[in-house]
Amino acid sequence: MNTTPENDDAWVSKTQKKKQMDALQDLGAELTRLSADTLKKIGLPEDLLQAVLAHKKITSNSALKRQVQYIGRLMRETDPAPIEAYLAKIKGDNTAHNAYMQRLEMLRERLIEHDDVLTELVAKYPAINVGSLRTLIRNARKEKEQAKPPKAYRALFQQLRAEIGENDAI
Repeated sequence: MNTTPENDDAWVSKTQKKKQMDALQDLGAELTRLSADTLKKIGLPEDLLQAVLAHKKITSNSALKRQVQYIGRLMRETDPAPIEAYLAKIKGDNTAHNAYMQRLEMLRERLIEHDDVLTELVAKYPAINVGSLRTLIRNARKEKEQAKPPKAYRALFQQLRAEIGENDAI
């Protein structure tokens, strides 16, 4: 029986298979750039973990290329989704985290521009350290007026990040 796109829904072209294998090989190459501790946290299969760790010990360019190809072959037997998710989390591609950071940046800007935002923040988060926030806001305003380096501006962001959790609504 002939397997063609017309008579089989699961048919995949040779080019598409090669692209998938190259993508897995690239994912494996990304794994080789991670530290051993990080690799162990991902929960890789033992043979894949050993292959990636062996890659770190190889110095010859052609041997490195062969090892990456071997890692790519091992990746075919592994579900890439959890690995991709972990790498995305490490890279900071996590959109929820990015949105949280942007909300904090906007809050910092509003705190510097308007005095009433601090009272709203204290009402929402009663345990927040108001004294240090006021000092940082005042210093950030002075830095902005005097065109100084944004030391207090950054410290204000770090303070907000420490006080307001990522899962809290801002």
